Amino acid sequence: MLTTDFHPTGRHFLQIPGPSPVPDRVLRAMSLPTIDHRGPEFGALGLKVLADMQKIFKTRHPVMIYPASGTGAWEAALSNTLSPGDHVLMYETGHFAFLWNKLATRLGLQTEVIARPGTEEGVPASWRHGVQADLIEERLRADSQHRIRAVCVVHNETSTGVTSDIAAVRRAIDAARHPALLLVDTISGLASADFRHDEWGVDVAISGSQKGLMLPPGISFNALSPKAIEAGKTARLPKAFWAWDEMIEMNKTGYWPSTPNTNLLYGLSEAADMILGQGLDVVFARHQRWAAGVRAAVQAWGLPIQCGDAAVYSPSLTGVMTPVGVDADAVRQVIYERFDCSLGTGLGKIKGRMFRIGHLGDTNDLTLLAAVAGCEMGLKLAGVKLAGSGVQAAMDHFSSHPPTVALRKAA
Repeated sequence: MLTTDFHPTGRHFLQIPGPSPVPDRVLRAMSLPTIDHRGPEFGALGLKVLADMQKIFKTRHPVMIYPASGTGAWEAALSNTLSPGDHVLMYETGHFAFLWNKLATRLGLQTEVIARPGTEEGVPASWRHGVQADLIEERLRADSQHRIRAVCVVHNETSTGVTSDIAAVRRAIDAARHPALLLVDTISGLASADFRHDEWGVDVAISGSQKGLMLPPGISFNALSPKAIEAGKTARLPKAFWAWDEMIEMNKTGYWPSTPNTNLLYGLSEAADMILGQGLDVVFARHQRWAAGVRAAVQAWGLPIQCGDAAVYSPSLTGVMTPVGVDADAVRQVIYERFDCSLGTGLGKIKGRMFRIGHLGDTNDLTLLAAVAGCEMGLKLAGVKLAGSGVQAAMDHFSSHPPTVALRKAA
């Protein structure tokens, strides 16, 4: 008999890198009565969340909000800026970059994939490092006829725990004197890692609600540049629901051309209040501190971190590589069944070689210590020999590195 009772006694530890745990405050906001999406109250809500998202993306330009997943926002970014057969340069840093390329080919675009060559620890080297901007510059310089219409990169690769220097990619495009658009996936980066849409010269930024924004899945975003909006006027890929032009016009008064997901927008408004009320710099510092504590645990275990470059460790998640011959998914299953803790699986080319610990959303030091303890017990039960105690290393880190802002103030 099929059961939907997925909630045994106590708290389930959702430590995947998204969907992330949702704060009670956001859940309560989402429970408010649904209102008329053509009425005056909704117009006020719409204007607020649109302005909030401009602040979070760090842009003065329009932000499109869709009732969709991040995959929808990928398609929106491509279909609004490109035409059938256009040449697109995709940099593969992991499974989600791979999937974005797959989507682009299904839309009828001519894609070209570049990546860091070689292997490390038996996996593709490009899946352990960020984007090499010099490879992009080199390829664009060779494109003397400017056939490449867009460069697509992932800011924070959710499958690997690797970030990329987006400002360096923009500098590479400019150094090559190339007119290609810069499209950036920051689905698991936004509101966890520093992202500066305008300053970094991003033309379309793509994101979703279920990661750093601390919401359930169901909202996705395109942040636009004037250059992207102009490209949209001549782009010939089919689009209707995803079209920017009608949305830009109706958003001016806080409304949408189709039915928006009203109650998720209540949640988005509340989440934005939490994030902007704390300040983005405080939020980024908190994620960096959590990430460092989890990495201290992995290093104490003596296991490799999936990201092979300390300069681009993700603040949102940490990938843990298991020893050769140890099935990471079997380890995850032990941890789930014994300790009620969900961890992210290895995806695509690294399936079975690693698992992912998320440190984003509604979490804190003790949440992460519990997750680390569950991992440590599960690894031992699975027969993995550990060099030392990750729990102790994480405790030492958190106790010796206080938060930027005190969690509680004395009465």
